[in-house]
Amino acid sequence: MATTYATLAELAGHVGQPLGTSDWVLVDQARINAFADATGDHQWIHVDPERAAAGPFGAPIAHGFLTLSLLPMLFDSGFAIADVTMGVNYGLNRVRFVTPVPAGRRVRAHFRLLAFERLEGPRFGAQMTVEATIELEGATKPACVAETVSRRYV
Repeated sequence: MATTYATLAELAGHVGQPLGTSDWVLVDQARINAFADATGDHQWIHVDPERAAAGPFGAPIAHGFLTLSLLPMLFDSGFAIADVTMGVNYGLNRVRFVTPVPAGRRVRAHFRLLAFERLEGPRFGAQMTVEATIELEGATKPACVAETVSRRYV
């Protein structure tokens, strides 16, 4: 269940602090295949379970960009800001794919606010830099660590 903050302005005082943890998400072969179809990346380590079983990871693995693309879903279940009506991705500062995600495994994300900057304009908004550490269930190292930059508006 998402941690809910009453207002966007309230988050200004949370720089350096955890924001929340998402629900677990299953990364199954069907999701991997759909991502391969959407991106045109049909490399055998992702979409050929028999060949991948004999490959370097012992099973098919999710695309790194698939793991990264789960962030909007993970954000939604990790924390919410009650007065925000719109948000847009602004970019990424740093992304590392630390541990491969085998098909059939679950991931979740832990979020920490790194920066909060008010935006000028007709609506109150803020640019937030959030560290997302995507945990692979049962693994000692994360699947992915990313610094995300988004703009949120009330």
